[in-house]
Amino acid sequence: MSVGALLLCAGRGARLGRAQEKALVPAAGKALFVWSLETLERVPAVDCIVLVGPVSKLKGALSADHEGKIAAVVDGGRERQDSVAAGLRALPERCRHVAVHDSARPLVSAELVARVIADGLEHGAAVPAVPLPDTLKRATLHTVDATIPRAGLWCAQTPQVFRRDWLEDAHAQAQGKATDDAALVEALGHAVHLTEGDAVNFKVTTARDLELAEAWLRRG
Repeated sequence: MSVGALLLCAGRGARLGRAQEKALVPAAGKALFVWSLETLERVPAVDCIVLVGPVSKLKGALSADHEGKIAAVVDGGRERQDSVAAGLRALPERCRHVAVHDSARPLVSAELVARVIADGLEHGAAVPAVPLPDTLKRATLHTVDATIPRAGLWCAQTPQVFRRDWLEDAHAQAQGKATDDAALVEALGHAVHLTEGDAVNFKVTTARDLELAEAWLRRG
C-alpha cells in the first residue's frame, strides 16, 4: 500500500520573533522544514511527499537532492485544516495512506516515522504520543483551582498516519477547528492507535525551542 506524506510548512513564526514563515527559519544551517523533509525521504515506506506552504520560497530552499520523492509543492490555506486539504488534493491517487507531519518538529526520527506508518497501515489510523510528564493545574487569575490527575493523559505528536479515505471524509465533515487531524478522524468514530512517541520530537514554537532544536541538530 502506497503511503504519501504531507509536510505542513505554512505556519507563521510570530512567537519565534521572526517575520518569515516558521518553516523557513534557519536552524543549524538549513531551513527548518528541510530537516523533516530529509527524514521523510530516508523512510522507505514513504512513497512521495507533498510540501504545503509558500511555494516559491519552499522551492527556493530546495536543492536537486530533494527532487526524488517530492510529488508537489502547493500553497497552504488560512487554517491548518485548509493546508491539509490542499495537500490531500495534490497527493497522487496511488497513495491510499497519508502521513501528516508538522515541519515545526524538525527532530523527528526515521525510526519513529516508520513505526507510526506501520501502525497506521495495520490499524487505519495511528498517532505518536508520549505520556504527559508534568502535573496539570487548573487556575483562575493566577490562583490554583484544581490539580488534574495526569494518569492516562498523553501529548500527541506528528507524523499522524491515516487511511486516505478516512482523512478525506474527516475533513469533508469537519465541524469547526481541530488541533490535529486525529481529532477529526476520532469524530467520525474511527479508533486511532497510539504509537509510542519520542520526547525529542518536540514542536518548535518559541525562540528557546529553536535554540534547543539547533543544539540537538548540531550534535548529529
